Amino acid sequence: MHYLYGYHPCHMALLNPRRKIEKVILTQRETLEKLPPTGKIKVEIVDRKNLENRLPPGAVHQGIALSVHSLPNFSLGLLEDCQDQNQRVVVLDHVNDPHNVGAILRSAAVFGAKVVIMTERHAPKESGVLAKSASGALEVVPMCIINNLAHALRELKELGFWCIGFAESGKKTLAELDLKGKTALIFGGEGDGMRRLTQDLCDFTVRLPSEESFSTLNVSNAAAVGLYEVYRQQS
Repeated sequence: MHYLYGYHPCHMALLNPRRKIEKVILTQRETLEKLPPTGKIKVEIVDRKNLENRLPPGAVHQGIALSVHSLPNFSLGLLEDCQDQNQRVVVLDHVNDPHNVGAILRSAAVFGAKVVIMTERHAPKESGVLAKSASGALEVVPMCIINNLAHALRELKELGFWCIGFAESGKKTLAELDLKGKTALIFGGEGDGMRRLTQDLCDFTVRLPSEESFSTLNVSNAAAVGLYEVYRQQS
């Protein structure tokens, strides 16, 4: 188990039927009135110091935390049952920073991605930090944790997805592609970008239009721009 904290992550977790919650921890009982019904979940009222001792240093908890189990892992095979002609998924290749992954989940929720796919190694575990950065989106967009990214990309192709990788060396911009249909957007890790095998498995490698003097975006910002463009074309 681990802790989620902050109003938005906790509020969304309480609304998520897939989330198993052991305890609600509050610094003020009045906060219960602002939350979805907690049902039979145990509620504990503690002082601020007690709550902060349970959380990472500097955690912005807003007087609320949940003791939770991690969400169940999403299976890529479930995408086969989705009837949407236009689908968006996000694939992360060695994106290690939980703040970046949380921000990507938030953009994925805003722009309707079905799932965010990451490897078991070289990716952050579900945590309060990740959930706080996602601002509730962790409960909306499922994460699929896989062992082998190459196998996952091949499975996506078998399901009819076009695999589009992002790199500064891309010959085309994303907007130059026809993005209707099933689209997997692939983003590499902070610093190194996509690994060579990942690039080789992409159907297209694209770049985002930018000034030549400064062309590098943080991976979470690049994901937001990429998801917006796919959403715009598919809407």
